[in-house]
Amino acid sequence: MVFADKLRRVSELTPDQMRASDADRERVAQVLHNALSEGRITVNELEERLTTVYAAKTLGELKPVTADLPSSSAAVEPATTRALGFPDQRIGGHPGSPVSIGVLSGAVRKGSWVLPPQHNSFAFWGGAEIDLRQARFADRNCTITAVAIMGGIQITVPDDINVDVTGLGLMGGFVLEDKSGAPPAPPTAPTVKINGLAFWGGVVVYRKPAKRSEPPQIES
Repeated sequence: MVFADKLRRVSELTPDQMRASDADRERVAQVLHNALSEGRITVNELEERLTTVYAAKTLGELKPVTADLPSSSAAVEPATTRALGFPDQRIGGHPGSPVSIGVLSGAVRKGSWVLPPQHNSFAFWGGAEIDLRQARFADRNCTITAVAIMGGIQITVPDDINVDVTGLGLMGGFVLEDKSGAPPAPPTAPTVKINGLAFWGGVVVYRKPAKRSEPPQIES
């Protein structure tokens, strides 16, 4: 009976009364840091507002902090709501090809496919393209090892996953270009680590807005 009463009280809570998570606070903090870099608030205002953010216990307490800033409503939307359909529904499925090789030619992995826990991409006098914006992930943590020798590899990741780029460029480039402008994905999102080597070639990782028009399907 006591448990039932607790459930009833929780169901009666408004969204503003829901407890804020660490991810919610970090999202609001990111909006504040962006506002400082754009000259919308001062350093003193940033410090005052961050104090309020990290002391906030509910989503309602976070809203006034960014009420006069752009994108304030998105900043305080619960992490679980923003991630509806993502990322849990994208994790799982039969892993796709573990390799993509472009030697004097090209290789493409895009659309609806399942990134395996380890994917190796190699380009020699050729190219490879890997697009994860409509992909699923066999595990929550996956790794892409990209090696480009006198060739190029382009990897596109959606802005609602975490990406860690640690590759090495020798007389070439191994870079991450963020074209989304979005804040970091929540810690519960899939994480893709991208390492490898670019020698007289290039590996470019583009972070772009996710394709959310339709849910990804498992490739058979």
